[in-house]
Amino acid sequence: MNIPFQNKTSFLAALLLSSAALLSSCATSPEYSIKPSKKEVSRSSSYASPTAQFVPVAWSQLPGWQEDDLTAAWPAWQRSCQGLAKRNPSGLNWKPACAAANQVNSKDSESIRRYFERNMKVMEIRHQSGPSAGGVHGLVTGYYEPYLNGARQKGGIYQTPIHRYPDAWRKKKPSTLPARSELMSSGQLKGQEILWVDDPVAAAFMQVQGSGRVRMSDGSVIRLGFAGTNDQQFKSFAQWLLDRKEITRSTATMQGIQAWAKKNPQRVQEMLNANPRYVFFRELPITPDVNVGPIGSLGVSLTAERSIAVDTKALPLGAPVFLATTYPLSEKPLHRLMMAQDTGSAIIGAVRADFYWGTGDQAGEYAGRMKQQGRMWIFLPQ
Repeated sequence: MNIPFQNKTSFLAALLLSSAALLSSCATSPEYSIKPSKKEVSRSSSYASPTAQFVPVAWSQLPGWQEDDLTAAWPAWQRSCQGLAKRNPSGLNWKPACAAANQVNSKDSESIRRYFERNMKVMEIRHQSGPSAGGVHGLVTGYYEPYLNGARQKGGIYQTPIHRYPDAWRKKKPSTLPARSELMSSGQLKGQEILWVDDPVAAAFMQVQGSGRVRMSDGSVIRLGFAGTNDQQFKSFAQWLLDRKEITRSTATMQGIQAWAKKNPQRVQEMLNANPRYVFFRELPITPDVNVGPIGSLGVSLTAERSIAVDTKALPLGAPVFLATTYPLSEKPLHRLMMAQDTGSAIIGAVRADFYWGTGDQAGEYAGRMKQQGRMWIFLPQ
């Protein structure tokens, strides 16, 4: 059975749950003046959400819509159509739009732009309720697929195990599962090792991301995907460090935690045990194209820098979403057509996205630092 990537929890998203208000006040906020035209206001969406408002706007009012290279987004939309043909929980009729996609020149950005404008309507996403009701700004975090170094056998630098879901639990799952610290010392996972890696902190981050690639000592590469958890609530490493004044809010990033771990190797396990949740993995087929990512909630491969995780209580899975935000730690605009192909337990709210940056160190650098404000528009079928 395919275990989708929706079970991952974005590191920055989970890390920042307790400080979302702080981010909302200090993150760079792109400002756009969106005034729906009379013609567009008269058209209503065929999709309703309990947590999001959808306000029709004209295509000309999308910031950066004319400049985006849509040829880069097209493969992601084709994958959305493949996923929607098999699984369409929102009930929207995507069939005509997906059928029309077969007539589009995938190498011509203008042809793709005309296709979306003719077959879909664009709606600005706003918060429906709560303190942000009617608001158009929300939090954009990032996630990625990390690379680790590993071996099939324990030895030398390879001392940290990556486990499959326990065989005993498959046969008869206990009513209460142990927290991470108890689980690791109980012996219950003996014999369940898939492989061993050289960095316990990197292994913990892979658990948070829910997927990863491992460079093996024999030169091969293995892809690992989510296979279950011990059913414990996730607790942030960063918040644990912040509570103890070990790091500051400015260093409460993936990179900041890695730096702390290098300075405090004797306390790494203490930090990791602060999170009672433990994630199990399974081996997955691997593609040499790093732009083709792990399987998301829609059941299709994620596309680097063109897939996002969203809250499906707010937005329909598989839909195109135009995102206007900024690059991490920057005011450089990031205006891009994305596909809502994944979910995450920390991705909650209408104007809320987790940006999939891809595979490897550079993707991790962006993902680990991304905590931007942004605006979102959804494309719905005519």
